[in-house]
Amino acid sequence: MRARVLHAAGQVFAERGFAAASLDQVAAAAGFTKGAVYSSFGSKDELFLALMDAEVARRVEEVEAALRATTDLPGALAAVGAQLTARDTTWQLLFLEFWQRAVRDPEVRRTFVASRRDLRARIAEVVQRFLADHPVRTGWDAESLTVVLIALTHGLAVEALPDPAAVPDGLLTRVLADLVDPEQL
Repeated sequence: MRARVLHAAGQVFAERGFAAASLDQVAAAAGFTKGAVYSSFGSKDELFLALMDAEVARRVEEVEAALRATTDLPGALAAVGAQLTARDTTWQLLFLEFWQRAVRDPEVRRTFVASRRDLRARIAEVVQRFLADHPVRTGWDAESLTVVLIALTHGLAVEALPDPAAVPDGLLTRVLADLVDPEQL
């Protein structure tokens, strides 16, 4: 049931946006009652955060798979760059809409911050494994590199939303190479 509600929520949020979507619409799309949705999720915010966590887990898994498929640093950076800059405008718009809500509402912010901290910890684990296997420029710890990676990914996505041509293919890969490539020293 939970997976079906999450799938329906993804469709309804994508179609209507977070603010305009209702739990009634999500329930109808899932083929359940609103009460059934509430049995799994206490609020629309909780439902969105679960959806965001699932999206993040999917993307982290894709990055990990891409890293496993390459053995050299340039290949690894290219794989990460390609995975993280894959354009999903619907998801990016939903994220920005919820981000704005979280920034303005202290209660939503608390749960959003907890979710983001968990995300950064999960990504930092991947980055730490990467750093252990690849000689990179010194001075970068996994947590700092994770924050930079997330910020670059979101910033480039925001620039690309209104003008996709503003962000050339491979830009994130080039920036990452400049940040960590030992040959650049």
